[in-house]
Amino acid sequence: MPTQGRDNVHGKGGMRFKAPFTKSKYDNQLRNLVSTLITEEKVVVTGQMAQGLVTLADRLITYAKKGDLHNRRLAASVVRQYIADEANGVLALNKLFSELGPRYATRKGGYTRRLKMAPRLGDNAKRVLVEFVK
Repeated sequence: MPTQGRDNVHGKGGMRFKAPFTKSKYDNQLRNLVSTLITEEKVVVTGQMAQGLVTLADRLITYAKKGDLHNRRLAASVVRQYIADEANGVLALNKLFSELGPRYATRKGGYTRRLKMAPRLGDNAKRVLVEFVK
């Protein structure tokens, strides 16, 4: 007896949902977004990506607050080598540890905020503005 499942996915009986991307692509999207958030200090994303982005950004700020070599290497494994300041040639990782870490040294969490925006025109997806709290 053939397995029950989706008709257009052959050999995948019992499969209910096919994700549009894999976990590795999702992780790479988060790495790109958090690097952009560090360089520009705000970014517009969809609703689902905002959750993962805020979690990762708060973790990186915590690493930057501690500031030792181990935490710098942990952050370097996530943050891309984007140029944050073109005039001085400062990378995103250096901006994280030199500007953002000291800015939130006395704050005990909640380094980012999420603001809902109007839905995207093309596919009506929820959009969220993620930015660092001043």
